[in-house]
Amino acid sequence: MLFMTWNDKLSVGVKQVDDDHRKLLAMANNLYEAIEAGRGKQDLEKTLDDLLDYTTFHFAREEELFFRTGYPGAVRHKKEHDNMIKQVLQIQARYRVGSQPLTLEVMVFLKDWLFDHILVSDARYGPHLNASGIR
Repeated sequence: MLFMTWNDKLSVGVKQVDDDHRKLLAMANNLYEAIEAGRGKQDLEKTLDDLLDYTTFHFAREEELFFRTGYPGAVRHKKEHDNMIKQVLQIQARYRVGSQPLTLEVMVFLKDWLFDHILVSDARYGPHLNASGIR
């Protein structure tokens, strides 16, 4: 069962970014499946680490596109990225020391943040990037 499903409403109109978003959803689904299956701490840590690493890579890619095209909302958007990374690093750190399990509530937080970010914040830059010749 998938926890997060891609649909066309999530498209920002930039193939590279949409592909990244699809991969992020797939990785979040892997984390959900690992939690639901009760996999061991080592497996969950690796899955969460991989998701965080790819998220960081994706955010850097978006920010580079903003820089190249002079996206006017870049500073605000980067702050959202930085806040998300900080929150996930806190979840990761608390999980590692055993003070916070990876639960459905954590997954709901990730899902809500990701969908809201794509549908609202990312949707704003799609037309700008398209107008700059990035599709």
